[in-house]
Amino acid sequence: MEREKEKKTIEWMIRFYCRKNHKSRELCGECAALYEYALLRLSRCPHGDGKPFCSNCKIRCYKPDMKAAIAKVMRFSGPRMLFYHPYAAILHLLAIKKERKNNKSIGGA
Repeated sequence: MEREKEKKTIEWMIRFYCRKNHKSRELCGECAALYEYALLRLSRCPHGDGKPFCSNCKIRCYKPDMKAAIAKVMRFSGPRMLFYHPYAAILHLLAIKKERKNNKSIGGA
């Protein structure tokens, strides 16, 4: 369930980034490749269904160029989610907060 939510969030963020930066209604080639790569990484995640959000994960499985590209998309789209998709933004922030709290209690950090 969480993985499906993360897929939808990633899709929305990449589509929003592409629309605003590449003036494209559909994903351009560059953004489509990034989206497909992000889905591939999610499907091959070694954590299985209990995986953390990629932004909280200690395993950095993205290739450096794709990591930079997804970070650029997230920096652009993340703050704007509050204005364009507030419900999803708040749910995402609450899930990250919960996950960090759980990680602290497990790791003792």
